[in-house]
Amino acid sequence: MDYQAKLSAPFGMLGIRCDDEALTGIDFLHAGEQPQRATSALAENVCGQLLCYFENPDVEFLIRLKLTATPHRQKVWQAMLSIPRGETRSYGELATELHSSARAVGQACGANPIPIVIPCHRVVGRAGLGGFMHHASGDPVEIKRWLLAHEQR
Repeated sequence: MDYQAKLSAPFGMLGIRCDDEALTGIDFLHAGEQPQRATSALAENVCGQLLCYFENPDVEFLIRLKLTATPHRQKVWQAMLSIPRGETRSYGELATELHSSARAVGQACGANPIPIVIPCHRVVGRAGLGGFMHHASGDPVEIKRWLLAHEQR
């Protein structure tokens, strides 16, 4: 995968993907990955905003996003953007709001190409944390736990 930057985060390494106009993806990379300087002004801006967020969870992302997905996934991602920092919604609550199913909302969360900026970590299970990046345990769920704790400051 070609990245326009690899950014060290408090919980690991992030791969930043951009085209000429917008952020197209953020990937959680394996622990052994090395940082990579931004190869464009846009990637540098994305990295700068992410670093500011890691310092202060109240930072508002001002990044143009390019999302390619089904209309349902687009609706779910838009709904996630409206969840305030420090708050969560359950998969079921979002499903009711969007006239969908909790499973479809969960699938859209897991398919989110721009986590952190599109805060899928703010969507939780009815009786617990729920999954993250199509994982029910392990490092991905620990990243979700870190993000939620960070935003509780």
